[in-house]
Amino acid sequence: MSLIRDIFIYNPNEPFLFTNMAFWIYFVVVYLIYSLCYRNLTIRNAYLFLVSLFFYYKTGGILVLLLIFSIVFNFLLALLMSKATRQGIRKLWLIFGVTLNLLILFYYKYTYFLVEWVNKIFGLRIEVQDYLAAAGNNLFHAHFDVASIILPIGISFFTFQALSYIIDVYKNYIPPLKNIAEFGFYKSFFPQLVAGPIMRATEFIPQISRKFTLSSNEFGHAVFLILNGLIKKMVISDFISLNFVDRVFENPHMFSGIENLLAVYGYAIQIYCDFSGYTDIAIGLALLLGFRIPINFNSPYKAYSLTDFWRRWHISLSSWLRDYLYISLGGNRKGTFRTYINLIITMLLGGLWHGANIKFVIWGALHGFGLVINKLILKILPNKTYLPKWQKIAGWIITFHFVCFAWIFFRADSMETAFSIISNIATRLDLSLAMQVLYQYATPFIILAFGFGIHWLPTRWKEAYRGTFIKTPVYAKVVIVLVSCLIIYQFKTSELQPFIYFQF
Repeated sequence: MSLIRDIFIYNPNEPFLFTNMAFWIYFVVVYLIYSLCYRNLTIRNAYLFLVSLFFYYKTGGILVLLLIFSIVFNFLLALLMSKATRQGIRKLWLIFGVTLNLLILFYYKYTYFLVEWVNKIFGLRIEVQDYLAAAGNNLFHAHFDVASIILPIGISFFTFQALSYIIDVYKNYIPPLKNIAEFGFYKSFFPQLVAGPIMRATEFIPQISRKFTLSSNEFGHAVFLILNGLIKKMVISDFISLNFVDRVFENPHMFSGIENLLAVYGYAIQIYCDFSGYTDIAIGLALLLGFRIPINFNSPYKAYSLTDFWRRWHISLSSWLRDYLYISLGGNRKGTFRTYINLIITMLLGGLWHGANIKFVIWGALHGFGLVINKLILKILPNKTYLPKWQKIAGWIITFHFVCFAWIFFRADSMETAFSIISNIATRLDLSLAMQVLYQYATPFIILAFGFGIHWLPTRWKEAYRGTFIKTPVYAKVVIVLVSCLIIYQFKTSELQPFIYFQF
């Protein structure tokens, strides 16, 4: 009975995670019912819309009402834009829609940040209250806590998805949807709802009207992605985090410089396996349901330049920022200096997208200035189309360590912690302790090395073992799945670890 309750009743201490057995029982039930209705597109889309809303309720509770409001508002706004006969009116509707979407995002994500700085600058003591919750209490006689603003899970992702929709409708890239269930399905599709990838309207909406197809190879690929994602998350990311990385980042001064440095490397593979693991599972689940989601990661730590890194890391966000922000600012069309300013602004706002904290601003600024330096170096190089092998290796080493350096600010709980880690690495880096540290944390470092080793494998090797799994008979797949589940269970922690990007 407790498991049934876990599936159907929202528990803020046990959100619905891909690493939770309750979720997989839920998905099996969803899939069985889906197998009965997938042939009728209207019923299929409405059904997936409803199960997606339930999924969000299980992850965010009453805040599902915010998602519903966003669906209704953006659906109606796109219809109003399409019916406007004058371009000026269409533009006003777009400005209104973009403004309201961003204001809601700003309210939930940046109110504390703004109030904190206003209090510091003007010496005030303004206290944050959730006025929307207070309004809900007054209107519905509810009992929401108004003392703090609860961040709705995945709000950044579904807000950016809504923005892409109304902007693409405005630009006539796609016609507005006339069925709110279809739009709600696009906006809330549960595999990628709370941590991406950010699905463009032009990528996903055409699939809504297509019939279900799933070849045997695609089924094998979906299962492979789900297993791959679970292993990345539960075997590599969570284990490294709990058994080494978190300990160092919580008290960096209690560890040597070499331990601080290895913790930074550990976090680099932790966040990659955590986030790419989620998107692997999301892509696999969507494929089982007959929908194709583009890849979001392409071996980012193989990048030989920062520009190359951002072509490989969180591809849906970097391309969204490029197309809807960087190009809107002028891109590279208004001269070299303006191009560099646009890059820095884009990455600063990309940093703020991750959270209202100065450390995210610094992380974004580092990447912004890093991209500018990257472009300056490319101008100096005599041959921009071909780089000698030694230059690629040097570029890879520099890029990897620059990205790791920026991760310090991204991961640290405070600026003091970030500077403490940097100071420890710079002043207390005694390499003679390396073997002792490696022996003391042997298992986490074996897992860490395994994670980086798989990541850095040549692409053709990865394609070979993925293709081998896809082509294996069903009985062999079953055996591999069972063995993988057994390994995952052995590494499973006592408490479920939420995905890192759920906080964004």
